[in-house]
Amino acid sequence: MSKSTEQLTYNEPWILQRADPYVYRHVDGTYYFTASIPAYDGIVLRHADTLSGLKDADEVMIWKKHESGIMSIHIWAPELHYLDGKWYIYYAGGDKDDIWAIRPYILECADEDPMTGTWVEKGKMQRAADDPFSFEAFSLDATVFENKGQRYYVWAEKVGVGKQISNLYIARMSSPCSLETVQVLLTSPDYDWERVGFWVNEGPAVIHHDGKIFLTYSASETGPEYCMGLLCADEDADLLDPRSWKKERYPVLKSNPEKGIYGPGHNSFTTDEQGNTIMVYHARTETKIVGDPLYNPNRHAMLMQVEWDGKTGYPIFEIK
Repeated sequence: MSKSTEQLTYNEPWILQRADPYVYRHVDGTYYFTASIPAYDGIVLRHADTLSGLKDADEVMIWKKHESGIMSIHIWAPELHYLDGKWYIYYAGGDKDDIWAIRPYILECADEDPMTGTWVEKGKMQRAADDPFSFEAFSLDATVFENKGQRYYVWAEKVGVGKQISNLYIARMSSPCSLETVQVLLTSPDYDWERVGFWVNEGPAVIHHDGKIFLTYSASETGPEYCMGLLCADEDADLLDPRSWKKERYPVLKSNPEKGIYGPGHNSFTTDEQGNTIMVYHARTETKIVGDPLYNPNRHAMLMQVEWDGKTGYPIFEIK
């Protein structure tokens, strides 16, 4: 396991060419890192006993894409979770014969060490029996969180005809691999800043603080216009009631040309060794993108220390 006493630096490239970064801190203090890799052809994992140690930690390819059929292309946005005594990775994948048939899939590892253990494919996330809609279309970026003894699954899915719209949905889980309730629409790209290039809400991430649940998400196309929005609900509210969630009118994080940070988004949350809230996100350092932004590899994982507004209790995301 990698060790490091290196000082963390914020809002600059930390782990290069790793988009959709996800950091999980286990109960024993071990940090794990995974992300989308430029080839979109598998799932990597690294670990360290400090957050800073992840930067130079050895990376292991724990799973490779299929040669054909489902999960054979566009392996995106893996997240590592430890649920009910087992490890789970939630990720999205397409089909070489239908490359945009992106669906949410699951890997499971029952061994103690996810770096060396055996990962088993559990297939596609199973929707509730009375839900005819979920995962029938382009679906990705699933995250899992717990509140008041209940476990929830949040994901992005496209709807409509023609130029489709990517919304965020939530459901309660009955197991790590299945949903108990039908989908509930959380947010749709309502505002101009969510509609640049594509109409997109995606990349959800959840953090609890002072009785509130905050859900960040990313909006618009994946170039410099990419930015981050925010929803908030009271932890005692019915999280499956859309009215429980308040959506911020403007992005809470966007490109900062003065700092050379462009297209920040698709984040996760962790804590450092001192208990400070750290946001892990990806961003670019250039405005000119060669080729399709989706396939340009220069989205880098970065760190930001989150501050909290003393009056509202809301998180403050500031590139400084």
